[in-house]
Amino acid sequence: MEGNLFLFVISALPIFLIGYYIYNKDRNKESGNVLASLFFAGIGSCFLVIVCSLLLGLFIPFFNSDVEGLNFWELIIYVFIGIALIEEFCKWVMVYKIAYNNESFDEFYDMIVYSVFVALGFAFLENLLYVYPGGFITGVTRGLLAIPGHACCGVLMGYYLGLAKINGLNNRDSFRKRYMIYSVLVPVLVHGIYDYCLFIDNDLFLFIFYIFIIGLDIYIVRKVKVVSSISKKIRYKNNYCPNCGRVVNSNYCPMCGRKNE
Repeated sequence: MEGNLFLFVISALPIFLIGYYIYNKDRNKESGNVLASLFFAGIGSCFLVIVCSLLLGLFIPFFNSDVEGLNFWELIIYVFIGIALIEEFCKWVMVYKIAYNNESFDEFYDMIVYSVFVALGFAFLENLLYVYPGGFITGVTRGLLAIPGHACCGVLMGYYLGLAKINGLNNRDSFRKRYMIYSVLVPVLVHGIYDYCLFIDNDLFLFIFYIFIIGLDIYIVRKVKVVSSISKKIRYKNNYCPNCGRVVNSNYCPMCGRKNE
């Protein structure tokens, strides 16, 4: 009994710490009810992933095969479509349905909070499924790598969904569509690179993996710092840069240099 409780704590602690960090960065805290619904929606997305994976396996038989038996292109397809696309899209559906048009979504950073909480809900259930049979080492390893990885994908998803919302409100439909696509595509690419490097049993790819993770974590922390510092409400013609989301009070964006229209 004590061992099970210890494994539960190991599984839940990184979820709590990352969630607290993201939540604490929010200047105007979001409703606990909204965040709880997003977290549980993230848990629910795990079951949606299972259903989608089973259906996809009917059309692409090698998705049901052992990873070690896949050739180069089969592994690429399996990782980027069978895992990354399905998982990130299922999380995206939950974020979009619950939060994108929610009246509480009135600041750019809000969407990052929402997306991360869905990602953490998904990661929580997934972590329990891995840590209980895998034990302490699995829990620590996932707490340092897999859980932050899910959170990073959540930040990227929320960032681009936020840009889509801003551009939609300002009647920039081409930008809105672009960032809506990016909100799925970028997390899928990050997730796919993460998994692919791990599936390849090669020292070079392992080295690339750790460099990738360190660079990603640094980038995400900086992104959270920048976006969370923006306190301006999302309104029509609110002087947000359509390219990076920074508040613009001059002819050019101070962050990316784009000319303000």
